[in-house]
Amino acid sequence: MEIILKSAYKALGKKGDIVTVKPGYGRNYLIPQGIAVVANETNRKVAAEDARQAASRTLKRKTDAQAMAAYLTTIKVVLRAKVGEGGYIFGAITPLQIAQALKEKNVMVDYTNIKLPAAIKQLGSYQATLTLHEMVTYTLHFDVVAA
Repeated sequence: MEIILKSAYKALGKKGDIVTVKPGYGRNYLIPQGIAVVANETNRKVAAEDARQAASRTLKRKTDAQAMAAYLTTIKVVLRAKVGEGGYIFGAITPLQIAQALKEKNVMVDYTNIKLPAAIKQLGSYQATLTLHEMVTYTLHFDVVAA
């Protein structure tokens, strides 16, 4: 029996995949649970249209991420921190602080998508990797200066 998955499910596949399962498994479990639908002609057309729209949305998000990366090359990010003796800052610079500094520049990046190579505890110039899209990353150069 062929079915179309409505959502990702264990070892069967991801949303929109057409898979072959035993008839009892499909009729008695997958379809009643809302995990899948029968792969008839109408459902195949709906699944194909959903896949086309999802691909279009993914391409738009990727294009937007590339535009954001191009914009990031034009701005300079400076973080201010309180400094103690020897140029050491109190605490450390975190991805949340970088996200807030980017927000001030009208760039919305979730702090969970910002990766620092190591803890930043001194003044100086540093780099962070921003994941703007699953296929688009950007290396942000920023400076940490005394407040």
